[in-house]
Amino acid sequence: MGKKPLEALTEPMFYVLMAFLRQERCGTEAAEFIAAKTRGRVRLGPGTLYTILGKFEEEGLLQEVSVLGRKRTYRLTEKGRALYREELERLRACVADGDSEDCEEVQA
Repeated sequence: MGKKPLEALTEPMFYVLMAFLRQERCGTEAAEFIAAKTRGRVRLGPGTLYTILGKFEEEGLLQEVSVLGRKRTYRLTEKGRALYREELERLRACVADGDSEDCEEVQA
């Protein structure tokens, strides 16, 4: 049985969606946002970044809004925003589960 596309996002995918939450950006601006947001913990090389951008555009999560030479600017679609929210809730549940286990271990 095949995996459902984008069932759970990788960390770089999650941050790419986050980069487009508040404004339209090109790939370079998204990479800069991610590096700054994560204080350098998550850095996306061009190959990874543009593969994710292409996949997200193909899946209807991002929409290309302008092209100036090689610079392509994208915006997050409602489908992309919904997937971001779903992933955020999934991650919050994971953290809550981990926190509850950590607290139980300390109390034992």
